[in-house]
Amino acid sequence: MNKMKFKDERAQNLIKISFFIIAATLILQSFPREGRFRYNFHEGKPWRYGLMTAPYDFQIFKTDKQIKQENEAALKSFRPYLELDTTTFPAIMSQLYKDFSTRLKLTVPEHYLRFLADRLTDIYNAGIMPYNEKQQFKSDSVESVIVIKSKIARPQSLVSIYTSSEAYEALFRNLPSDINPEVLKTCKLNNYLVENLKIDKQVSEASKKELLGRISLTSGMVQQGERIIDRGEVISPEAFQILTSLKRVAEFRSQASDRNWVLAGQMILVCGLFILQFLFLWLFRPETYKRKSNIAFILILITGLVLLTSLIVRTGYLNVYIVPFAILPIMVRTFFDSRTALFSHIITVLICSTIVPFPYEFLLLQIPVGMVSVYSLKDLTQRSQLALCALLVFITYCVTYLGVSLIQEGSMNRISWLMFAYFLLNGGLMLSSYLLIYLFEWLFGYTSNVTLVELSNVNNPLLRSFSETCPGSFQHSMQVSNLATAAAQEINANAQLARTGALYHDIGKMSNPIYFIENQSGTNPHDLLTYEESVRIIRSHVTEGLKLAHKYKLPLVIRNCIRSHHGRGPVRYFYNAFLKEHPGEPVPEDFFYDGTAPSSKETAILMMADAVEAASRSLKDYSEASISELVEHLIGIQIAEGLFKDVPITFRDLEKIKVAFKSKLITIYHTRIEYPEIPIPNQPLLIE
Repeated sequence: MNKMKFKDERAQNLIKISFFIIAATLILQSFPREGRFRYNFHEGKPWRYGLMTAPYDFQIFKTDKQIKQENEAALKSFRPYLELDTTTFPAIMSQLYKDFSTRLKLTVPEHYLRFLADRLTDIYNAGIMPYNEKQQFKSDSVESVIVIKSKIARPQSLVSIYTSSEAYEALFRNLPSDINPEVLKTCKLNNYLVENLKIDKQVSEASKKELLGRISLTSGMVQQGERIIDRGEVISPEAFQILTSLKRVAEFRSQASDRNWVLAGQMILVCGLFILQFLFLWLFRPETYKRKSNIAFILILITGLVLLTSLIVRTGYLNVYIVPFAILPIMVRTFFDSRTALFSHIITVLICSTIVPFPYEFLLLQIPVGMVSVYSLKDLTQRSQLALCALLVFITYCVTYLGVSLIQEGSMNRISWLMFAYFLLNGGLMLSSYLLIYLFEWLFGYTSNVTLVELSNVNNPLLRSFSETCPGSFQHSMQVSNLATAAAQEINANAQLARTGALYHDIGKMSNPIYFIENQSGTNPHDLLTYEESVRIIRSHVTEGLKLAHKYKLPLVIRNCIRSHHGRGPVRYFYNAFLKEHPGEPVPEDFFYDGTAPSSKETAILMMADAVEAASRSLKDYSEASISELVEHLIGIQIAEGLFKDVPITFRDLEKIKVAFKSKLITIYHTRIEYPEIPIPNQPLLIE
């Protein structure tokens, strides 16, 4: 049996470790492979590091603005190449003579043919090009082109080249006195105007590349050991250009020779941090570590935020500070505890700091934000709490950024006020965690305090039906919930879970309400039944309660409260009656509940509160001594029967629970003072 258990635990551990391996692999795939320049700097801001000297010889690269200006200047001398089609003009002239010998012979005089031949010869020698191409040349400030005719290239001004419309106008310009324009129009001149110039793209592109290739990308060189800048100096445009060039060269050298080492460093860092996360859960949060879904949930949050950060850094379209990192501690705190939430947050921001532009400032801002989000959401039960948390996170971002900026810049004038807009957007995105809570509840079967608060509303259909069907049992459940809440608060258990579980623990009594004494009014139907029949009905309220919980889709934690509020203890009244009537005989198994023993502080508190509240109703004297004796006696019996052996609870916790029960019961059953009698007057009082 132990060997089987060991194998099962080993298999479970391997699955959980594989989750970490998958998450680490996804993160490493998203990381940039090039080496990182160790220094962060901005033009016009002080240099925050020590004396910087050139580690090796490197060239000073021109800025993008400088290169663009030089490219534009070079392109002003660029002349596109156009190829003249020498076959077009002979074909046009052949068509013209043919038309004059047939169609135009009777209507147009002979000297019009000679005029058109001369004008078309001049136009086709200059060339006709498409209108849109000529307009594009004009917009690009092209003044002249190179025309290739019979493999001979000659320069030609763009103005001298015609488009089809310009050629048509040229035919009518400066007409001789013997040429009538109206007669000329009857010749359908558009038929003789065909484009004979087209761009030679291959030659033009080669010419453009040659021009641009003559432009140098560098503007000087820095010798090894040469001083660049010292601490506190404001980074001038010249120093910024030199530092940018050094960064470019350093990253290229790293990418060319140290790519594998960069990957090795990333693997060491990510795996090391994930090992710390694994060990924390394994050693300090065994209950959380026990379920595979818990591991998957935490790793999904960590991996998702790291991948989102990597995407933003790679694209450069958005600022990394709009990523709501505080969502992770909020989500983890909602379902687990504060320390797990803060530890997971720190692991996440440490991984992200290796890929963001300013890791030092990033960590200084994100770690306090994680702390504030955990502190401000000890118990998330209302939407307003999340809004307050988002506001506090926004204030924390602003205050921390202001402090860091003043330390680094030394002046309010150099602070980037746009960052505050990013922080405001970050706080707004945090509000989406309210929707994520419901999503993860559905995916992983979790139950948040928000859901528990909704379930504890007495207007809930199931609770309303319970109060109408079993008014006595409902009142009992209300009192048990008050006792359980007070006790849970004393030992830092989940008070909302204890309260909600107590409200639902007896819903199974709705199937046979009259068989439970709190719902009876004089007649007891058990008087007509045998002990065995009575026990069967009493025991059934647990199984019936589970059926109702399944029907109404109550969370697993509430079903556990129903299943374990009696554990495997005896049906006390009939158990004691059987022992009286059959002394020395073994009690049949049917006289014991078939539930499960409590396994959490909340279910243990519920079991104790249920027994104490039910027994307190039978007390004859509600004094402090009698209430104290009752609480001590009942809880002592439960401890002696081993009902709490699987519960992580201490003797100190048990003492605090007893004190809370006693205090609540004394308050509930306190003795009222006797009011003095007021004599009734003979005449009725008239109230005006």
